[in-house]
Amino acid sequence: MDDDECLGNDKEECKVYEWRGDTISGVIEIRMMMKVVVLATAVVSVNAFVPGSSRVKSTVVRSTEFESDVDEEVESVSSSAAPVIASVPVLNGWEADPSLPCYGLPGAIAPTGYFDPLGFAQKGISLNEVKRNREAEVMHGRVAMLASVGYLAGESVSGPFNIVGPANDQLQQMPTPAFVLLSVGIAVAELKRARIGWVEPDFGRWSKTLWTLRDSYYPGDVGFDPLGLKPEDPRAFANMQTRELQNGRLAMIGVAGMCAQELVNHRTIFETFEFYQKVYSGVNPYEVCGDGVIC
Repeated sequence: MDDDECLGNDKEECKVYEWRGDTISGVIEIRMMMKVVVLATAVVSVNAFVPGSSRVKSTVVRSTEFESDVDEEVESVSSSAAPVIASVPVLNGWEADPSLPCYGLPGAIAPTGYFDPLGFAQKGISLNEVKRNREAEVMHGRVAMLASVGYLAGESVSGPFNIVGPANDQLQQMPTPAFVLLSVGIAVAELKRARIGWVEPDFGRWSKTLWTLRDSYYPGDVGFDPLGLKPEDPRAFANMQTRELQNGRLAMIGVAGMCAQELVNHRTIFETFEFYQKVYSGVNPYEVCGDGVIC
């Protein structure tokens, strides 16, 4: 309120207007300063959670109605920065790339390409988990390829122990000493693989060492190559790894089918072929069966 207006009005009323004006100005000033403090606190809080490798410095000029312009050096973060993973060595020409499916590991092939309907290698899965899943896939594929040959060979040749019948029933026919030697051999091979590829468990910090593969270990590469088939060229190695994976995947499906088939009809693989050959030829496959005989 102007002084001329106060002359014609009550002085007490003028004092009230002056007091209200000062109060409103003070409130506005306090609010503006609180905004400045909150803004500065937010900047510092954001910087506290930024990885050191992705910080860049820039100069920002701020000004307010009550303060002169000042220069402050703050740290800003690029929103387009790629996810940061721990540095890992290049293994057989493969370097982990978090922007690629399965961190760039080989194994995808036409017509399906990258096929992961259950999300075992989806975004957010750690590199160690992806490597561990690939290790399991490679090793189970190798065992399945051996088993697919073993089913056919074991059922065709009786062997030194005169073991016959479906492969599902052959393990229980082994003599005890032979079964013990087989079990020891499998245990030694698995312990050797664990020592090569896996971090020694430390139960003091088990969450960081249990189920953890070495950074220098490529899944499935245990150093066993008696025929020298491992290529030196990274591209050739990736192609061979893809072929091994595809054959291993097919073998796992095939062995599962053979095992299920023998559990259902209790015949060997070749006996099943012979049975259905008779069926499609119009011959009764049961005519040679006696009473109480499964055939």
